[in-house]
Amino acid sequence: MSDVMEPMIHEDRLPGHESELEPKPDWRPRYPGSSRLKGKAALITGADSGIGRAVAALFAREGADVAILYLCEHDDAAKTKQIVEKEGRRAITIPGDIGDKKFCENAVRQAVDRLGRLDILVNNAGEQHYDEDIENITEEQLKRTFQTNIFGMFFLTQAALPHLKKGSAIINCTSETMYAGSPGLLDYSATKGAITAFTRSLALNLVKKGIRVNGVAPGPIWTPLNPSGGQPPEKIPEFGKDTPMGRPGQPNEVAPSFLFLACEDSSYMTAQVLHPDGGDTTSS
Repeated sequence: MSDVMEPMIHEDRLPGHESELEPKPDWRPRYPGSSRLKGKAALITGADSGIGRAVAALFAREGADVAILYLCEHDDAAKTKQIVEKEGRRAITIPGDIGDKKFCENAVRQAVDRLGRLDILVNNAGEQHYDEDIENITEEQLKRTFQTNIFGMFFLTQAALPHLKKGSAIINCTSETMYAGSPGLLDYSATKGAITAFTRSLALNLVKKGIRVNGVAPGPIWTPLNPSGGQPPEKIPEFGKDTPMGRPGQPNEVAPSFLFLACEDSSYMTAQVLHPDGGDTTSS
């Protein structure tokens, strides 16, 4: 097998279509905007659905233009674009595979050319495949999960850095599985550990440039990722019910963490991780 990891067009049903999901995740911002991101432009990966859509909606409400990166769910991406535009902000959609370095370079170039600037990079996109037996995890799947979840973050950060400046922010999406572990998400959890280490190291690397780097570690959040192959079908009815709050979270309960880390409210924070997880990590 070649050491070169070819970009994937699509695998299984991941990440899934939010338009087909019932009940629908709640992406709607819960409060009026206060111009905390006025005049800024953000690039958000996986912004077609789930947490990414909620972040795009909230960023737009707070005044940001948004570049929506997504794999191939064109209907979901068009909906997110519409959501952003209804908030009075500009939105562009860019489909492709973040595991492909050239795509990442192209996507950043498009975002800067069409939005005029780049102030915030949100590395949110990811994939997961449920396997309780480590022997069932193929070499191809292992490489693919790392290519999307951690290589994609490296590629996009490398492409974005020449356009970021003092006051810019990078927010990476890690997971509670990095802290609590997950017996059925071995490769996914490993990438999330790498993302947390990357976040803290990159923060120290960029601090003198005035660029802050932080992370968000969600718990079980109701998005297309889990019912589309990220969890076994028989586990979906009980998804998130084992948290101290007794339910899964909604994307609009996670998005404010990204907003806080993107705006000046968190100006004295870097190399940190926020935990919207229903109390899950502290109870582990």
